[in-house]
Amino acid sequence: MSLPQRQTDIGPPHYEHFLPPVIKKNYGKWKYHEVLTPGTMVHVAESGDKIWTVRVASPRILSTVTIREISDIADNHCGGHIRFTTRNNIEFLVSDEEKLAPLIEELKEKGYVVGGIGPRISNVIHTQGWIHCHGAATDASGLVKAMMDEMFEYFTTKELPNKVRLAVACCVNMCGAVHCSDIALVALHTKVPVIDHEKLKNTCEIPTIIASCPTAAISPDPAKKSVKIKESKCMYCGNCFTVCPAINIHDAERDGIAIVVGGKIGSLRSDPKFSKLAYTFFYNDPPRWPKVIAAVKNILNTYAANARKHERVGEWIERIGWEKFFKMTNIPFTFQHIDDFTFMRETMRTAATFKW
Repeated sequence: MSLPQRQTDIGPPHYEHFLPPVIKKNYGKWKYHEVLTPGTMVHVAESGDKIWTVRVASPRILSTVTIREISDIADNHCGGHIRFTTRNNIEFLVSDEEKLAPLIEELKEKGYVVGGIGPRISNVIHTQGWIHCHGAATDASGLVKAMMDEMFEYFTTKELPNKVRLAVACCVNMCGAVHCSDIALVALHTKVPVIDHEKLKNTCEIPTIIASCPTAAISPDPAKKSVKIKESKCMYCGNCFTVCPAINIHDAERDGIAIVVGGKIGSLRSDPKFSKLAYTFFYNDPPRWPKVIAAVKNILNTYAANARKHERVGEWIERIGWEKFFKMTNIPFTFQHIDDFTFMRETMRTAATFKW
């Protein structure tokens, strides 16, 4: 007689344990899906079974009170079945059509915003910002709140040529998906870190600090039992600060934000794309960042007015050309927009086949 399988807490449980029964029954046998409203859609299986999705916005950083409330709503209407998308939308999965309307009614009564499905703005994916991250150059949560307050209608009612994915990263390490989003904000430090030599020699490991720098800008300083930074090679990424708090990267007056555009993950119609620089820099201007939000709205509205149906932001730009994109949006073109491969060779440490 074989022993029962031992239960452990090593690793996550298998995802199939959390699938709604109708999804488990029809796994891999779905015929089509249809968007019903800006916040609801239905998937239909080959067997004729259906499951409805109701999507609501989320601030991403949730309190336990909110999570418990969301769970209670799911228990009441969905058999407890919810999911979070990669963009932090909350999706309630309903297998009984009679429960669809009561679910939406309760969500609206409790202040949840239903939307984000179809050719619209989805929830904004973002990093921690000042609320949590020690190396942040801006406040991601504040920017997201200010941005969505201005573009709320594109989540709930107004349509765009295609879906638009927004992202915010509070430093160039980009925990948010700014490199593959249609319009994204990435925060920048703009000065060489300041070294507290006395603190460094007593609290940090010099080999670790040197190894943390991707551009080899940091070298030993034996006279001070510390390190030194070659300014011409520093790209202000803040990795050194991450491993050694004695090297301070922050500057409240000089930190700010750049805006990049044209990224996407999907391979529909065209290959996946990396984002490229649009607006070079804005100084932080909390709590509402009016110049940054106006710049994002400028790009979005220009895209909405001129792109063809189904075109993503990057596809629209590539069709009309980057020169025309800068003219249509009135974005100043500067030397920062030019790819500097001499710098990139040293930064990315690419192979000699590319270098020469």
